[in-house]
Amino acid sequence: MKLNDIDSLTADTIVPFISAIFDRRGAEAYLGEPVSMAEHMLQGAMLAERGGQDETVIVAALLHDIGHFTSRSGTFSMDDTEDKLHEVAGAELLQPFFPPVVVACVRHHVAAKRYLCATRADYFARLSEPSRHSLMLQGGPMTAAEVAAFERIPDHRTVIKVRYLDDAGKRAGVATPSFAHYAPMAQRLVDAHCPAG
Repeated sequence: MKLNDIDSLTADTIVPFISAIFDRRGAEAYLGEPVSMAEHMLQGAMLAERGGQDETVIVAALLHDIGHFTSRSGTFSMDDTEDKLHEVAGAELLQPFFPPVVVACVRHHVAAKRYLCATRADYFARLSEPSRHSLMLQGGPMTAAEVAAFERIPDHRTVIKVRYLDDAGKRAGVATPSFAHYAPMAQRLVDAHCPAG
């Protein structure tokens, strides 16, 4: 199934579609980081699972950057001069099939970076150079008004959890389970959100 086929996805085909993306494009470089796209997302999911997080957080960490593959603007590079809104593309893909908390984590994980830069004095210093570059394209640290608006987002605390998992999933040479390990979790969430009949 290709990007053009997104409109024909169903609750039965969304997880296999995402699995095929991981298989086909997961080895691509991740935004100037020392890991591939798949390694990055799988590391986040693994850290969530090892940390005892529930399946919504594990799956949100797994899928938070799926929009890099589904955005019609293409993937980010260090030469970019404008944001490609991968978080919007990812949320649009997942919204018909996944619970709102998962979609919120995908849609707002970039906003969470901007929020943490504005509210945690040490957070910016911990960001990688590629993440700092994308931050500037994404609007920089939030204003006080944006911080207040972010804190009104349902599940914003869960979004922040996924943001920290995103930041942590950038270590070279870390062995992770494959997407197949997480596919049943993802399908359970889809099935609960889109019950048959």
